[in-house]
Amino acid sequence: MADVETGRAGPERFLQLIRRQERGRLKVYLGSSAGVGKTYAMLREGHRLKQQGLDVAIGLVETHGRSETAEQIGDLERIAPRSIEYRGVVLNEMDVDAVLKRRPTVCLVDELAHTNAPGSRHAKRYQDVDDLRRAGIHVITTVNIQHLESLYDEVERATGVKVKERLPDSVLAEADQIVNVDLPAEDLLERLKAGKVYPPERVERALANFFTAPKLTRLRELTLTEVAHLIDRRNRWAEAENSPASDGERVMVGLSSRGPGIAALLRKTSRLADRLNAPWCAVYIQTPAEDLTRIDAATQRAIAKNLELAQQLGGVPMTFRGKEVADTIAAFVREYGIKVIVMGKTRRPWHHRLRGRSILERVLDQTHGVDVVIVDV
Repeated sequence: MADVETGRAGPERFLQLIRRQERGRLKVYLGSSAGVGKTYAMLREGHRLKQQGLDVAIGLVETHGRSETAEQIGDLERIAPRSIEYRGVVLNEMDVDAVLKRRPTVCLVDELAHTNAPGSRHAKRYQDVDDLRRAGIHVITTVNIQHLESLYDEVERATGVKVKERLPDSVLAEADQIVNVDLPAEDLLERLKAGKVYPPERVERALANFFTAPKLTRLRELTLTEVAHLIDRRNRWAEAENSPASDGERVMVGLSSRGPGIAALLRKTSRLADRLNAPWCAVYIQTPAEDLTRIDAATQRAIAKNLELAQQLGGVPMTFRGKEVADTIAAFVREYGIKVIVMGKTRRPWHHRLRGRSILERVLDQTHGVDVVIVDV
């Protein structure tokens, strides 16, 4: 059960968690954008924990040239990174083996959503962190809200940026503590203009693109909403633990092989199911026309990619075979006790309507006592 905090709380609570749990705990400093002070706060906590007698070391820290952040490293031990040459450039990545060998009680690891250089132990830093936690090392880390997989589409709409580095929602959901590092857009813009976020040569471009008041305000709203949801989920979990088990909601989303907007549909289903505190599954409806012997390799890869994304978002990927899509969805609903069906909005040309009822209309006819949610993707 996650322990969510809305302020920059002291290390006392985290210290208590550390001392009563063998598997490494995870604490996340969550921010709305670069420059709000996540790394600074993480390093300050590292010093406080060290002063209380814990063995603290830095696995990886990214100062991005910010003097205030660099000064906070102070006398904290830094485990040397692993240098990897990639396309003529030397990149520094966390040396997971060195951290495991050193085995500090608490390891500070910046930028949880970071993509590692080719040749690293894992593709993503959050996977490195999981290795440390399995070894019993407690980790304090940082991440921005735009890196959350389920928010990809909302972030793109709000900022116009396609965020490449993303991490599964489950990583944040499994954190033992989350601290929201909040800073109003006006204050962040002042920090940027003062050269405290990026070097002077990057400030003007940042102000013209990502760092505008409306975009920063929207990201801040997303962060506050996500933290509020985490608190609500914690309360619902606590209530569930103290009440008899019940047959709750079950959510399904039906997938075609290569329809448009499938990734967005999966993200919206993930967030809906999360709000309902319900398990969900992503079901690829395989008709005879899409037997693996009849579809090309590109289509097969697209199906596999979509089912993999569903799993990353916390859903259960499944394939269900049937002669006709609507009939198969209805059969799946009956067999698995589905209470909520999620479907993407389709825009059929007028002449297609002359051929008969849509899949949605047929699903509604064949399912009873089930909510059908239509989402625009």
